[in-house]
Amino acid sequence: MKWGVLIFPGTNRERDAVDVLERLFGQKVRKVWHTERDLSGLDAVMLPGGFSYGDYLRCGAIARFSPVMDELIRFAASGKTVFAVCNGFQILTEAGLLPGTLLRNTNLRFINALQPLRIEYNDSRFTRRAEPGQVITVPIAHNEGNYFLPPDGLKRLEDRGGVLFRYCTPNGEVIGEGNPNGSVNNIAGVVNEAGNVLGMMPHPENACDPVIGRTDGRVLFESMIGQLVAA
Repeated sequence: MKWGVLIFPGTNRERDAVDVLERLFGQKVRKVWHTERDLSGLDAVMLPGGFSYGDYLRCGAIARFSPVMDELIRFAASGKTVFAVCNGFQILTEAGLLPGTLLRNTNLRFINALQPLRIEYNDSRFTRRAEPGQVITVPIAHNEGNYFLPPDGLKRLEDRGGVLFRYCTPNGEVIGEGNPNGSVNNIAGVVNEAGNVLGMMPHPENACDPVIGRTDGRVLFESMIGQLVAA
């Protein structure tokens, strides 16, 4: 399978994305600079983390207008897989590809920690290799990770099963003690209505290599790649 990894001015996690896809999972990867308009030949696209355009205005607000985004919107509309992490998630909410917005963490500080996540559903292309309710631990590293959606939109999101990941305690409790940034309903990752676009604040790509002693993030990549191969 062939992946595209989008790079904007200020992106800083593209090497991590390429490494996990190529070295650990044997995927072909093409780096796509934000001024490009061609995503042809790609089976999936990943938007890695960083600080696109220095996070001026709002995180992702300027990157949303990069030339590649028009093509990404068409790519997503065709049903192909789009996977966005951290700043990539922020960009997709600004572009309207995912609902909600990411606000400043409630403690107004940058958070860099290992964080337990509860996987809510395994009927998506991103979680098919997981068990419902499974708890994985992956890194988080963000200043604006506080997911917000007004009540009406939040109810629609929850009712359609659009929340794939929630912040939780190590034993899987979705309570305030397990919420690092104030996200509404402990939401850590959501999918679009079609189920082919995922955005999440945590970094599963940094929890895939046995050498560093963290492999919980592999379940996402195994799920996505397995779905691409089956298709």
